[in-house]
Amino acid sequence: MSLDKEDKKNKVEEPRVEYEVQKPRRQGIDLETFDFDAEFAKGLTPEQAKAESIRRIREWWGK
Repeated sequence: MSLDKEDKKNKVEEPRVEYEVQKPRRQGIDLETFDFDAEFAKGLTPEQAKAESIRRIREWWGK
């Protein structure tokens, strides 16, 4: 019984703090304007898809 009281004295409790939650900011594809179904329906070959993605990335970076 005395051990139980000593354990309570030795424990340190941190104060309860609530942090403000922020929405994560997304970069890359704009989900509101990009239509995944339409892109998938195009049926590009892997080589065409790679070339298209490289073209879009370079266009986005302004090269």
